[in-house]
Amino acid sequence: MKKRGRFKLHRIKTWKLFLLLVPLLFLDATLLRMDHIRMTELRDAVLEADKNEDDNEIVQRLEELRNFTRSNIVINVMEDNGEQKIFFGTGPFYLEHQYIRAANKALEEAEKTIADDSNPNGNIYQLASEVCQPQAIANGWSWSDANYINCMVGEIQKYPAADELNDKIAASLPSTELYRKDFASPIWAPTLTGFMIFITLIIIVVIFIRGIIWIILRLSLLFV
Repeated sequence: MKKRGRFKLHRIKTWKLFLLLVPLLFLDATLLRMDHIRMTELRDAVLEADKNEDDNEIVQRLEELRNFTRSNIVINVMEDNGEQKIFFGTGPFYLEHQYIRAANKALEEAEKTIADDSNPNGNIYQLASEVCQPQAIANGWSWSDANYINCMVGEIQKYPAADELNDKIAASLPSTELYRKDFASPIWAPTLTGFMIFITLIIIVVIFIRGIIWIILRLSLLFV
């Protein structure tokens, strides 16, 4: 009775395995989709904290996103250099507002350095502001907008006397890589999604092996 009650995969008909495979694939896709949606929600929370300029919340949200991504199977399709690519994880994203705040601090330090009337070109920062502020007003840029920062740096670089200053600005501006985040996800994880995918793969392997055996037997019969 014990032997009869044991579940043996090899006794299940192949067509039954196909019938079982269809709902399993649908379930796998649903679970993967749910994990992806959860990752997106956590990533959006990070970007919202960045937009609100709350550094403490950014750290907390990043930790939540990192922990979830590293413990779940997260498949993400994103555009990279004009091509759609599949990533296991969040894919790259940037803390733009945090970078802008850091860049503005560097510009403020630059303002103190170049607001010196003894400079042969006068107050270079003031001259740059006279060019960029009207553009900011016309285009609706805020003082922390990346376009305004780029305009100011570009105008300052036009003055030969600012060469040394430009080096200081370049050295003080933070690297954008420091504000680039990309959390990787494992290919397999011991979660409900992971175990369902594992069962699905076993069934696919069994069907594949049976198909190979069937082909070999058919070919052998041709030469008997």
